[in-house]
Amino acid sequence: MGRPINKNKISGASGAFGGDLSGKIAVTAYRPFGGSKVDSRVAYVVAQRSSRLFKIHLEDSTEVVMMLKAVAPGSLANDNTSGVGEFCVQVTLDDSTVAYVEKFFNNTIHYVTAGGATGEKPYTLKAEGTDEGQDSGKANIDVR
Repeated sequence: MGRPINKNKISGASGAFGGDLSGKIAVTAYRPFGGSKVDSRVAYVVAQRSSRLFKIHLEDSTEVVMMLKAVAPGSLANDNTSGVGEFCVQVTLDDSTVAYVEKFFNNTIHYVTAGGATGEKPYTLKAEGTDEGQDSGKANIDVR
């Protein structure tokens, strides 16, 4: 699995909804297994289960394990072979390119752009509205 994400970057506590979630990794969109895509405004990462499986807190206050996919929200599948839902996390690269996280590590991410280009960068967590002020050489991920 590599170096797991530092617990201060994820909520780390089941049922933390409504508590202090500032600075926690935001979910851009998700699709429950067999369900419809949801463009999320409140979903966030609760815990890491493996390099691509994460426990996610959803809009309806449930928590489920879903698979991280490096695709745009409209490309999330609802009938994958793994039997779990899928979610994506959007990242803004230092040149303002929008990409999607393929894998999280403690201090870096692997990403895929809409054009199919791949790469690896250190990342920072920033609130929407502040992520336009790019940190040189870093990718910015929105937070809740």
